[in-house]
Parts: sequence; structure tokens; C-alpha cells
Amino acid sequence: MTNTTGAKDEPPYLRIAAEIRRRVEEGELAPGERVPSTRGIAREWGVALATATKALTHLRLEGTVETKPRVGTVVAAAPGTPSRGRRTSPAATPGAPLGEQELTLDRIVRTAIDIADAEGLQALSMRGVAARLGVAAMSPYRYVTGKDDLILLMADTAFGEQTYPAAPPDGWRARLELGARTLWSLHRLHPWLAQLSSLTRPLLLPNLLVHGEWSLSALDGHGLDTTELFDIHVLLFSHVQGLAVHLEREAQAEAATGQSDEQWMDSRAHTLQDLVDSGRFPTFTKVVGSFHDGYDLRLDALFELGLEALLDGLAPVIESGGRPRG
Repeated sequence: MTNTTGAKDEPPYLRIAAEIRRRVEEGELAPGERVPSTRGIAREWGVALATATKALTHLRLEGTVETKPRVGTVVAAAPGTPSRGRRTSPAATPGAPLGEQELTLDRIVRTAIDIADAEGLQALSMRGVAARLGVAAMSPYRYVTGKDDLILLMADTAFGEQTYPAAPPDGWRARLELGARTLWSLHRLHPWLAQLSSLTRPLLLPNLLVHGEWSLSALDGHGLDTTELFDIHVLLFSHVQGLAVHLEREAQAEAATGQSDEQWMDSRAHTLQDLVDSGRFPTFTKVVGSFHDGYDLRLDALFELGLEALLDGLAPVIESGGRPRG
């Protein structure tokens, strides 16, 4: 976690903004150069995405940074100063393409993953990958047929970043917990994974099937019929995917509206108050009124709560060999 300048009693977003401003003023970040993304700030400073968004919004309002379509948030150019692109080594500078021996499929895929992790899947393009690599725009097409092909390779690579021990833990529950938490951690690292497919049209990828095999083998041998077994596997995966989908959606909503989740809620304070004042929703009013500092949506906590509830509810079914059959 990076230390920031400023008083310790300042809100975290102001300390982060001060540190980024210092980098700009001291020339570490040049005009036109990209500043850390929302996710990059969250990782570097160990803060929530909402706090990272607030820091970038503060810098944008004061004119230190600006947002450019298909580029992201960059250092604003000083009046009369032409913007400069991101500083790169000669090998990564457009116009000085890498030799063919240096461009590989693995580098293309890893570069695409870096872009999607930092800016979201909607920011990914074949041209953008080529620019990041410092090669001609058509060079990646010698390795992949197009963006759809590249995304499948990205997903397979991402799902393959974590695997399972050769000696599994004892008991079906411990194995399912490990499988679910492994998938959750991968979606946390790569939020765009949850955007790629629906339950009805799953991705057929070898490295994703590794996780499926782990889950299915944990359930096998307990007397479940094959439909029940697969239903439970799908239910657990949907719990992971259903929560993880919001990781990327929040970033997309911020980009579309220019508002953090806190700002969006603030802008709807009157609507919320009208609902409370209507008297039609007494339990909702009581619960909302108990949040003195607002409700903090914690996806990690919700994941654990939901996983525990699912496994508690499934335990009688699994341990009795399936639902009663009439």
C-alpha cells in the first residue's frame, strides 16, 4: 500500500488525489499520459472502487486530469502545451515495431488481459492491443482471427491462473468451498470474466472446465442423480458469476454517467426520501434509517454469506443422496 502526502485525518480520496497531483507536478506523469485507473488506484492504495472513483473525480474537477474516449483518464495538457503520449521504451513506441521474433501469441493475450483488467472489456480492441505492443495494427491478426477469438484466449488464460491441489481436502463441503472461492478470486482479478457468457450458453474452455471438474468430482459418489449433481454445480457457479457481474457493471456505469456510486445515490436522495415519507414501506424505512453512514455494499461479504447459505441448504440433499423421489 502506497503512502500518500497530506494530513492523516484527510479523507482517503484526498490523500490519493494529492499523491497523483504530486506525480504530475514533479514530472513523473506527463501531459497526455494515463494516470492510474480506478482499479489501479484500488489495488495500489488498498481502497474501495468508490474511493478510487472519488479521487479521480476530484482531480478531474480541478483540471489536473481529463477523460479521453477509448483512452481513459490522462494528465490534462497545460494551456498551450501539446499533449504527449505515454512514455515507452523504444521497443514499445508506435512507428518502431517489434521484430516478428518478439511478438508472440502469449504477449498478445497477456496485453489484452492487462487492458481489460484496467479499463474493462469495452475498452479492448485489436488496434488498441497492437498500439500497446508497439506493432502495426494488423500484426496481431497473424496470431488471432479477431477480437472474439482473442477474448476466448484471454478467458482461457485467466481461468488457468489458479488450479487445485493434487490431494483435495476431506469432505464435499471443503472441496466446494475451495472451488467457489478460487473462482471468486479469479473474477475479482479479472472482473470482465463475468460478462462473457450466460448460464444457458456457457464458455467451453479447457481451463474453465478444470474448475467444473473440481466441483463435479466433489459431488460425485454421494448418490445424486446426474441432473441433481449438475444442477448443484450450476447453482454454485451462478452464485459466483451473479455477484461478480457487478464488479464490471459499476465501472461501466461510472464511465457512462461520470458519477461514482456515492454520487449517483446522492443525486437520488430526494427520490429515496419521497419513498420513505410515503409511509408505504415501514420495514424499508426502519432499515434504511438505521444506516447512519449509508449502506456499504460489500461484495466479498455477500459472496461468503451466500456461499454458506447455499451449502447449508444443500447439505441435506447431498448427504441423503438426493431429493426424495415420488
